Amino acid sequence: MNRPIAPKLVIVSPCYNEEAILAYSAERLTSLLQQLVQRGKIAPESYILYVNDGSRDRTWELIEELHQRYAEVSGLCLAGNVGHQSAIMAGMLEVVEEADAVITIDADLQDDLGAIETMIDRYREGYDIVYGVKKTREADPWLKRTTALTFYRLQSAMGIRAVYNHADFRLLSQAALRALASYPERNLYLRGLIAQLGFPSAEVDDHISARVAGSSKYTVRKMLILAIDGITSFTTRPISWIIAMGFLSLLISVGMAAYVLVSYVEHRSVPGWASLMLSLWFIGSMLLFSLGVVGQYIGKIYMEVKARPRYHIAKQLKHHDRTTEH
Repeated sequence: MNRPIAPKLVIVSPCYNEEAILAYSAERLTSLLQQLVQRGKIAPESYILYVNDGSRDRTWELIEELHQRYAEVSGLCLAGNVGHQSAIMAGMLEVVEEADAVITIDADLQDDLGAIETMIDRYREGYDIVYGVKKTREADPWLKRTTALTFYRLQSAMGIRAVYNHADFRLLSQAALRALASYPERNLYLRGLIAQLGFPSAEVDDHISARVAGSSKYTVRKMLILAIDGITSFTTRPISWIIAMGFLSLLISVGMAAYVLVSYVEHRSVPGWASLMLSLWFIGSMLLFSLGVVGQYIGKIYMEVKARPRYHIAKQLKHHDRTTEH
C-alpha cells in the first residue's frame, strides 16, 4: 500500500477539567506539529483536536480561545461526561475520513512527545498501529503505578490480547481507524479492541514524565471501573473460574461430610459453632461474588442491546472554521 510521504496527521486529545494544563499542552503540541511540518514528516494541514468530555471548569472556553490563537487547534465539545474511552473514540471518528493517521494522547502530556516522530516513521515504514509502551513509570504515584502493573498482569492471566504497559498513547492509520469504526459496542475498551484489529503493528518507547500542572483525573475508582470493563468485555474466564471454585467448594464439602460422619461413628462429634459459621460465611461470600460477576456480564448485554449512542456532540470547532452548534 502506497502511503503519503508527509501524511496528514491529527492528534486527538481528550480533556476533562484540564484548564490548568491546556495552554501548556497547546503550546507544546502546536510547536511539535510545526517542527514536523518543517522536517517534511507530516502535511501542513495536520492539526490537533481537543475533545472536551463534559468538563465542569473552563476547559471548553480555553479550547475556544486556543482555537483563535493557533491555526492548528480545533475542538469537539461533547454533551456531558461520557468517559475517557468514549471521548477518544468520538475524536477519532470525527476525523476518520480526512486524516491519513491519528495519534491519541492525553492532554496532560505525561507521555513522551519525542516518541511521536518515531511513530510517524513506523507508519511510513508500513505499520498501521504503533503503540507507545511505557518503559518507566517512576513519575506516577506508587498506588497508580502498582495497580496499573497489576492490571496488565491480570489481563495476561485472563487471556486478553493486549499490549503490556500500553495505555492510550498510539498511532492508527486511516485503514485501522476505519476498521475500528465498524465495532458498534458501547462498553469501550480501546486497548483490547485495537489489539484485535490484526493490522501490522509496532511499538515505540514511552518515557512517562511528571505532570506540569493540575492533577490526574484517573482516580482509583475510575481505574477499577476500566479494569472491570476490560476484563468483562474480552473474556469469559471469570465465569470459568467461578465454576472451578464451585467444584472446589464441592470437594471441600465432601471432605467435611466424611469428617463429620467419622466423628459421629467414633462419638467424637462436638457442636462446632465456629466452623459452622465460617463455612456459612465462606459459602455466602462465594455465592455473592459469583452473582456479582455474572451480573456484570448481564449488565453489559443490557447496555449493548439498547444500542444507545455513545455520545452527542454539543459544539464543534472545525479546523479553520467557525464554531457550529448541533
